[in-house]
Amino acid sequence: MKLLRKRDIPEEKYSNAFLGYGPEDSNFTAELTYSYGVDHYDIGTGFGHFGVVVEDVAKTVDLIKMKRGKITKEPGSVKGGSTIIALAEDPDGYEFQLSERGPTPEPLCQVMLQVGDLDRAIAFYEKALGMQLLHKRDNPEYKYTVATMGYGPEDKNTVLELKYNYGVTNYDKGNGYVQIAIGTNDVYKTAEAVKLCGGKVIREPGPLPGINTKITVFLDPDGWKWVWPLNLFAFMRFLLCASRLYLITKNLALHWLI
Repeated sequence: MKLLRKRDIPEEKYSNAFLGYGPEDSNFTAELTYSYGVDHYDIGTGFGHFGVVVEDVAKTVDLIKMKRGKITKEPGSVKGGSTIIALAEDPDGYEFQLSERGPTPEPLCQVMLQVGDLDRAIAFYEKALGMQLLHKRDNPEYKYTVATMGYGPEDKNTVLELKYNYGVTNYDKGNGYVQIAIGTNDVYKTAEAVKLCGGKVIREPGPLPGINTKITVFLDPDGWKWVWPLNLFAFMRFLLCASRLYLITKNLALHWLI
């Protein structure tokens, strides 16, 4: 990833760094937030991983090890498939799944969240947010099912992976994950759709004080937080365009990710 920009807000006692594989107005972006004096956050059990596409998983693993990163799964075939993957953990404990495939316009390719009712989650993201179910896979041997949701083919767009573990209906979300943001061309209609489809709006649509940008904030049926700002360019490929994933990190030592 590249460090796109960094800012310090001393009056509010936090700093931000924005990282990604391209400009913020056309690529999925990770925002890391450091709150002054806070050196630990609980990631919880619900957040799964980020997916990153690389052309050579083994070489990427070697590079991560050189930069003192932690590899939690050495390169090998994914369970039940042929794709080569590895798992890495950043210094704050966030997990990254490295997947080997050819060049893609969006290497930061996936966010995985765990849910307690997969059919309910799929229906919400289809009906409220307009995503498509790209594919669904059941793995009875390992007692889980995954569904991939998005706004276009996963070889060209960032996608959302929803994972249901047999018999698990609730997860501890901790305090490290904050939210995912996706642009919309109508925050009022988005908020109404969320309410109709079982989500909970926690900030009614309207302008932010001082800057007049309109947003709405809501929780999905599993309690995952999303922010939808008005996208002035009316991009409809939400996860790819002007998208941002917010995390909390205990420091902004970014060498592992860059």
